[in-house]
Amino acid sequence: MAKGPEAFRTISEAAEELGVPQHVLRFWETRFSFIRPMKRAGGRRFYRPQDIIVLRGVQRLLHDEGYTIKGVQRLHREEGIRRVIAAADGTVAAKLASMDDDVDFALPPAPPAGDQRQALLSALGVLEAAKAELDRLLEQR
Repeated sequence: MAKGPEAFRTISEAAEELGVPQHVLRFWETRFSFIRPMKRAGGRRFYRPQDIIVLRGVQRLLHDEGYTIKGVQRLHREEGIRRVIAAADGTVAAKLASMDDDVDFALPPAPPAGDQRQALLSALGVLEAAKAELDRLLEQR
């Protein structure tokens, strides 16, 4: 059964979809700071649909357009992630390339700052206390 277009891909699925070995994806991850798949326990990589588009852009730049690794790094530094994904084929890549400039979907969000962080930690404490109370009530049943 095939996964839907919005499903996350394992490294083996991503490698197969792109037609490259898994070690190539791991290597690209070390060379391109903008390639950041989600990692779960044990270091398992999961590629989001936007990660696949970025990888496809890198692949086309390296393999089809003759860029070197340093060339792709420079292109990203000078023109941004939109230029990398614009190299990928498909309407999804074009749609993502036309998104607002302040959206950088390839990178995880920055951690909250100062007061926001403290508010989130406070909310987390309240939620953890509520969970503990629910667990206690469930044990009584």
